[in-house]
Formats: sequence, structure tokens, C-alpha cells
Amino acid sequence: MIEEIKGIEKGFMQTLRNLREKIEKLETEKTDLLAEIEKLRKAGEEKASALEEEIATLREEVKSLKELLGSLE
Repeated sequence: MIEEIKGIEKGFMQTLRNLREKIEKLETEKTDLLAEIEKLRKAGEEKASALEEEIATLREEVKSLKELLGSLE
């Protein structure tokens, strides 16, 4: 009976070790994913800012062209 209990205890200890290892791996993966998300967020914000500037420039060009065309008429 004691041997059976020791075997069960050994199994539980192995399961506990395995679970701790898996938790550590998941925590590391979570940290990596959060860093990647932050990097992508910053890249997205930079792209959005660049596009906003390009749109403003294009609007100014359209305005200038309309004025030029208006003065030719």
C-alpha cells in the first residue's frame, strides 16, 4: 500500500513539474507576443501618420490645381 502511495506521489510530482515547465514556456511566449504586438502597433501608427501627411499633401495639390484651372478660365 505504501509503495502504491509513493508511486502515485511520484506521478503527481512529475505532473507538477511538467505543468510548471509548460507555464514557464507559456509565460515566455506571452512576453514575446506582447513585445511583437507593441512593435506592430508602433509600425501601424507610423504608417498611419505617414498616410495622413500624404493625404494632406495631395489635398493641397488638388487645391492648387483647382486654383490654377480657375484662373485659366
